[in-house]
Amino acid sequence: MTDTLLEAVQVLARLAGDIALGHYRTGLAVEAKQDGSPVTAADRDAERAAREWIAQRFPRDGILGEEYGATDGSSGRRWLLDPIDGTKSFVRGVPLWGTLVAIAEGHEVLAGAAYFPAVGEIVAAAPGEGCWWNGRRAAVSAADSLATATALVTDDRTFATSAWRDGWQVLADRTAVSRGWGDCFGYLLVATGRAEIMVDPIINPWDAACFLPIIEEAGGVFTDLARNRTAFGGHAIATNAALADTARAYFDA
Repeated sequence: MTDTLLEAVQVLARLAGDIALGHYRTGLAVEAKQDGSPVTAADRDAERAAREWIAQRFPRDGILGEEYGATDGSSGRRWLLDPIDGTKSFVRGVPLWGTLVAIAEGHEVLAGAAYFPAVGEIVAAAPGEGCWWNGRRAAVSAADSLATATALVTDDRTFATSAWRDGWQVLADRTAVSRGWGDCFGYLLVATGRAEIMVDPIINPWDAACFLPIIEEAGGVFTDLARNRTAFGGHAIATNAALADTARAYFDA
């Protein structure tokens, strides 16, 4: 079943991501959702196609998607969908966006995939099956010093009213590189050894779920900022193994 699910999340991520790519840089109208975040027809078209695919192949499974919410199932499993993670990048023609797919049973993620159509990369994993980046094994970096590390964040302004604000600033100051290559692209960079730390003080389950097995199977550590191994904590930090404790110490209460 794991092999089947590992294949399935990749197929679905590619399907939805390619639909989104068809809208990319086409001058789409941008709407604002209730929370102020942007949404386009590309987001909606990609998620609708993903839901139809799941309904045909896994009709008993539930779904939780960013654009269309929750659909109940009877199998005990649930698909988590983010058709375009990084819509702010997408609508500005910046290629650092991706399509995220995960399947979970409770809070245990069974498989996850993140597809980056505009840059031609896909990364996917399932527990015990390894992390695969464009068909080859992915691995986190071996960097063991902040002085040589790259730390990433989606938007450091999200720390403004957070108890972790000072921790992030000190951590960022002590790394070799601190950048805003965030949203899903930051987790891709950690999983493939091109960055060491990615932090999100605010994150949704559909943003995070696929990255728990991806980071772990690449040899890294994925937790919330309270060090709980979960993709459902509302915040997240992904690191390589060598800097796992060092990085998380900056966010300890």
